[in-house]
Amino acid sequence: MNNASLFNLTHYDKQFLAVLITCFFYTGLSFAPTLSKADPILVDLELVLAVDVSHSVDDYEASLQRQGYIEALLDPAVIQSMSSGPMGRIAVTYIEWAGQQHQRTVMDWTVLEDINSAHAFAEKLSTRPISTAPSTSISQAIDYSINAIYSNNFISKRAVIDISGDGPNSDGRHVTQSRNDAVALGITINGLPILSSRPNPNGLGAPSAWLGSYYLKNVIGGKNAFLIEVFEFETFSSIL
Repeated sequence: MNNASLFNLTHYDKQFLAVLITCFFYTGLSFAPTLSKADPILVDLELVLAVDVSHSVDDYEASLQRQGYIEALLDPAVIQSMSSGPMGRIAVTYIEWAGQQHQRTVMDWTVLEDINSAHAFAEKLSTRPISTAPSTSISQAIDYSINAIYSNNFISKRAVIDISGDGPNSDGRHVTQSRNDAVALGITINGLPILSSRPNPNGLGAPSAWLGSYYLKNVIGGKNAFLIEVFEFETFSSIL
């Protein structure tokens, strides 16, 4: 992992994360997919938003996560970042993941380039049902995201997977194998581990304080990768 950093914050600010988003949108990592794409669309960033919907995340928490991403996409600073690169646009997809057998594309790849496209994406996302499934396979979420990047019709200098989740990998291959595969392909993985004090729906108890360290060691990677610990689901929307 290169340039990985852990931000231990007790108060989160949209403008702060917007600055981080701006940085990872346009820092100069070269990403050159080896698969040929017919009539590809050039964008400044291919961004996968990968969201944990395993059984440890109850309906209330899942809704807070979804709303957090919607608010982030509508933040003026984020919208400004979307259109400030050489191409003036990015491509985004939103997936939900749980165990090895559950990865679901909620919003397919969409070009975001201005307030209208951001609002349209956010509005559609708000109407889609939230899925749920057992187990936690961060590794399969990464593998699914890699395939999503390589099978789309976009070309960019920057490919990023943002993963939010409330527990360690418990299903599928070891997460570092998937992380290393992504990094070797020039893809950056950022992490938003959620440390909630709410009772776990599956009865296993709330995640321990070590989840941030686990993400730092095993999940995030690539140039300018960053990690932000989310201390409650209720604060999720305020950091995005």
